[in-house]
Amino acid sequence: MSTKPSKKLETFPNPFVKKDYQIHMEIPEFTCVCPKTGQPDFATLILDYIPDKKCVELKSLKLYIWSFRDEAAFHEAVTNKILEDLVDVLKPRYIRLTARFFVRGGIFTNVIVDHRKSGWTPQPVISLYECTEQSNIKK
Repeated sequence: MSTKPSKKLETFPNPFVKKDYQIHMEIPEFTCVCPKTGQPDFATLILDYIPDKKCVELKSLKLYIWSFRDEAAFHEAVTNKILEDLVDVLKPRYIRLTARFFVRGGIFTNVIVDHRKSGWTPQPVISLYECTEQSNIKK
């Protein structure tokens, strides 16, 4: 596999297709370019999904996210585009993408988009532990 940016998202078979389980990812180095100013925009992407038959392969996801680095895009457009591309390749039971953009012009922007597979009903919620931003880093 190449280490250059790529729009190709690769998958692998869900090893537990009979179960609903959540995959949580934090991507703290997302970058695109403001279409108005040409200045870089930085965001942390938080991806949560319940797979159906496929899971996203992490290196391809990294290269896909990297492919936006030099592209001009509004926050709303790029967040929705990423979600649409993930839905197209994964066809998950449920997926939510939260884009937490860093301050620009004194304004923080958060864009949250989700998709639910037609006919899928989630299991009742059991509240245990929630992953918080950068939860894998000990402070």
